[in-house]
Amino acid sequence: MRSLKKGPYVDERLLKKIEGKKPGSAGVVKTWSRRADISPEMVGFTFGVYNGKTHIEVLVTEDMVGHKLGEFSPTRKFVRHGGKMQKELEMKKKEAEIAAAQAAKGAAEGGAAPAASAPAAPKK
Repeated sequence: MRSLKKGPYVDERLLKKIEGKKPGSAGVVKTWSRRADISPEMVGFTFGVYNGKTHIEVLVTEDMVGHKLGEFSPTRKFVRHGGKMQKELEMKKKEAEIAAAQAAKGAAEGGAAPAASAPAAPKK
């Protein structure tokens, strides 16, 4: 958090890159300055914000004004929680979805749906 006396930090080089250009025609503006605040002049531009490995494209909207560019370019890749047990649960869920889709497809092709079908198992 920066003090109000100092004001927002906006990288001068970024402003120079977008100066005199229209938001749609500028293309991607590459930057390594993740710490720069997003100013109202940047709205509509697409910035390639460096995350330590690649440049991630960030389209700046009005809601982003006042935030930092780095907030929209995550540096860490979230894989997933769980492990073996979580993977088994996801496989069962996927199989149930496939079975339900095949049953719906069969009912649609057969014409009329069966009157008394078994209720679906409750989700946990």
